[in-house]
Amino acid sequence: MSSETRPVPRRESPWGITGENHPEPKAHRCNDRVEDVIQACFEGNPFKTVPGPFKLFWQCMRSKPGEEPTEPFTYLDLDPPKRESQPMNHE
Repeated sequence: MSSETRPVPRRESPWGITGENHPEPKAHRCNDRVEDVIQACFEGNPFKTVPGPFKLFWQCMRSKPGEEPTEPFTYLDLDPPKRESQPMNHE
């Protein structure tokens, strides 16, 4: 999976903005898959549109980091996730 991440939307808080000692939030590696499932809920009959994206979301959640499914998104207009090739150690 590529190491580039999309920014996580931030909101103002009555308790203030995060400062130096607060790390920036990172989106979960399967965030785009769940967004695809949510979009599928609004595309016609959910009983027909949700199972495919949900299956890919479930595979993503059960996979180890870097082993996420690389199938294209069903409803999101995003490039499909790519796996980075792992260099083999020849010792």
